[in-house]
Amino acid sequence: MPSRFEPIIIGFLCNWCSYTGADLAGVARLQYPPNLRPIRVMCTGMVHPDLVMEAFSQGADGVMIMGCHPGECHYLEGNTKAAVRAKVISVILQDIGVDPNRFELKWISSAEGSVFAQLITDFTMRIKKLGPHKVKSCEYRDRETIR
Repeated sequence: MPSRFEPIIIGFLCNWCSYTGADLAGVARLQYPPNLRPIRVMCTGMVHPDLVMEAFSQGADGVMIMGCHPGECHYLEGNTKAAVRAKVISVILQDIGVDPNRFELKWISSAEGSVFAQLITDFTMRIKKLGPHKVKSCEYRDRETIR
């Protein structure tokens, strides 16, 4: 019997909004797929493109960055910086042969637990349709290192 593909999704979540939104989703017992591996960052503006590339090189099937809505960043312009970097990340992914649909930047407030759950559900379904990320064994590490 063939195994059912369950993607590994790395999520960089801003401490002040999206991480708190994720917590609200948990407290409210909202259902969403367990595929997300959250990484708490103080601000999405701190997520360098190298971190996203490293997640893919370690075997992630998808990567999300989630932060405060524009104009609501606790560090004033961190989410603006993240939006600019997201465009760069999409171009880099295309250049290295990774489908840019495996990457997403979304805004979540601390009060949007249901939005968080829906975004994770939608992104997980998208990655399942894309299938496993094809990692070149000579260039990347074993995907077991991020499980």
